[in-house]
Amino acid sequence: MKKFVLIDSIAIVVAIIFFSFKGEESLPQIQGEGTVKELPVVKNEAFKRGEVLSYRLHYGIMEAGIATLGITEEAKEISGRKTFHVVGFGATRGAFEFFYSVRDRYETFIDEQSIVPWMFIRHVNEGGYKIEQSYLFNRYTQKVDVGGGETFPIEPNMQDMLSAFYNARTMDLGAAKEGEMFAINCFMDKEVWPLKIKFIGRETITTDLGTFKCLKFRPIVQKGRVFKHEEDLNVWITDDKNHIVIKGQADVLVGSIKAELTSYAGLANPVSKVE
Repeated sequence: MKKFVLIDSIAIVVAIIFFSFKGEESLPQIQGEGTVKELPVVKNEAFKRGEVLSYRLHYGIMEAGIATLGITEEAKEISGRKTFHVVGFGATRGAFEFFYSVRDRYETFIDEQSIVPWMFIRHVNEGGYKIEQSYLFNRYTQKVDVGGGETFPIEPNMQDMLSAFYNARTMDLGAAKEGEMFAINCFMDKEVWPLKIKFIGRETITTDLGTFKCLKFRPIVQKGRVFKHEEDLNVWITDDKNHIVIKGQADVLVGSIKAELTSYAGLANPVSKVE
């Protein structure tokens, strides 16, 4: 049970993992009547194609794994709409690889104009425990097809567990006030998960990459299964237009977990690094 708690915690801290350019060669074309009038145009200055973010994960003082997120250079279309193809991959390292090997891969195809997903793919392999998911978000019918003939209603701005990270990065945080709450609804495992994040304040933090001006947020998590308290997870993002995660830290039932950015490339804007 502790092994599953550890892996779940790592996934929460990083918000989806490691990067590869191998994607689906052909994409399903979602059918519907008329146009997708409900989808707004979201101003996106935070990211662009070719961005790659890599992280190192620690459990206590031990290195636990690596994680990378990337946006491929391709602009594949679904139902005539261009998408950002985001791929994440995560893997254990060192002693964790010996005791409990993890190879997780996630993909999402995000509408370029509205920053909502059309398709989400999840391949999980954690110590022999496997999950295979492929969700189609039909923006014409406002339903998500999870396979096996099952569909669920969704709201126009519904996100998947990977696209939510990119959607959140487009938010205008320049006037954010301490204690202010931000919310995004995410569809995961056939349920709607309300993601709530509290703005804590502005901080300057130092990592192996240098010193950065950051915005500190505290996602409100569910206590009991992984966390002791609702506010045991903290995330620092760059105080610039990129809004990339520099560091994530969590106190969990079986210790503490930390994720730190180790490299970045292809950013859309200058980063808030203190020279």
